[in-house]
Amino acid sequence: MYNTQIIIVMKKLVLLTGLILALGSFKPVNAQVSLSINIGSQPNWGPRGYDYVEYYYMPEINTYYYVPTKRFIYLEGGHWVHRKSLPQRYHAYNLYNGRKVVINEPKPYLRQVRYIDNRYYKKDNRNHPGPHKHGPHKHEKGRGYRD
Repeated sequence: MYNTQIIIVMKKLVLLTGLILALGSFKPVNAQVSLSINIGSQPNWGPRGYDYVEYYYMPEINTYYYVPTKRFIYLEGGHWVHRKSLPQRYHAYNLYNGRKVVINEPKPYLRQVRYIDNRYYKKDNRNHPGPHKHGPHKHEKGRGYRD
């Protein structure tokens, strides 16, 4: 009788240990939903009607503004720099009145593209001296545009 009780206790201990190990190995399921809206982070001088903007391009001064970090991106000494404000050479530029092109693609300043009259031209491309056949830049009224 004594051996039977020991066997039952041992079985219970093995089951309990197995249960603890099994419960400890499960990971909780996390559901993630991502919604990209940056209305509140866009500057007051930016164009209206967009619920999401990554970059503004200001062709008159060949400068980008990256909305998520609130930094201006412009050429300085042949390199693209990220700064909180515009350089002194643009002190007279009016951000409210200057033209802006909305771009929702990563690092557009690295693609050597010029945006003119809402059309874009590849820099130094002799095969395509004018606007691309596709007309306006694909992101001009792309993702996030609200009428």
